[in-house]
Amino acid sequence: MDRVPPVSDPARMLRLDGRVALVTGASSGLGARFARVLAAAGAHVVLTARRSERLAALAAELGDALWLAGDVTESRHVDQVVEAAVERHGRLDILVNNAGIADVQPLEEDSIASIRVMLEINLIAVIALCQAAGRVMLSRRSGSIVNIASRPMAGYAASKGAVVNLTRDLAAQWADRGIRVNAIAPGFFPSEMTGMLENPDLVARIERRTLMHRPGMEHELDGALLFLAGDASSYVTGHTLVVDGGWTAW
Repeated sequence: MDRVPPVSDPARMLRLDGRVALVTGASSGLGARFARVLAAAGAHVVLTARRSERLAALAAELGDALWLAGDVTESRHVDQVVEAAVERHGRLDILVNNAGIADVQPLEEDSIASIRVMLEINLIAVIALCQAAGRVMLSRRSGSIVNIASRPMAGYAASKGAVVNLTRDLAAQWADRGIRVNAIAPGFFPSEMTGMLENPDLVARIERRTLMHRPGMEHELDGALLFLAGDASSYVTGHTLVVDGGWTAW
């Protein structure tokens, strides 16, 4: 008779005690929220973004958080922040690739130069961070990468669509080497980066078009993050978890 494995403690499955999590774009908005959620679950959080004052304030709030200001499009900074995490904690268990910018202009009004900048931040930097963090995780045959995807308009949608495919490919490359790679695709959430929800016409459209008839609230990504970052999703990889209130279900 096959031995039935013991049931895991459900209360522990979303805990991250002792694990080390690197969050990019952590100086505000969803990135700062993600850092707080991971820290509340017991993780040692490492923060990076461009605004040092905000990072310092968040690190002080979280207690033992390590922070390093810089630009994720610069290879040297990517290497430095991963090395700093390992030097401080001896390991890196979780990477949350949150840093990104959005441009919601119609394509015919956009410029190729601005799209190139967006691709550097939203895609190339994600690849670089996966590469740098992945090397550390591969050495321990353990790790969880959570990329942030989405889908508003042309250049932004192209960069985030590429992140979805990158997530699937890295999951296939690393699944048998101990690393899970997944993504979260938020719908419309409040964001300092875009200010989209300050537009009453857009909010009205979201309310009409979304099955739940409202934009998301910041805390409604907490569960998705903890699920993908920790043991609750131990048999999940290559997946993009859509959290959009039913926007894409129509």
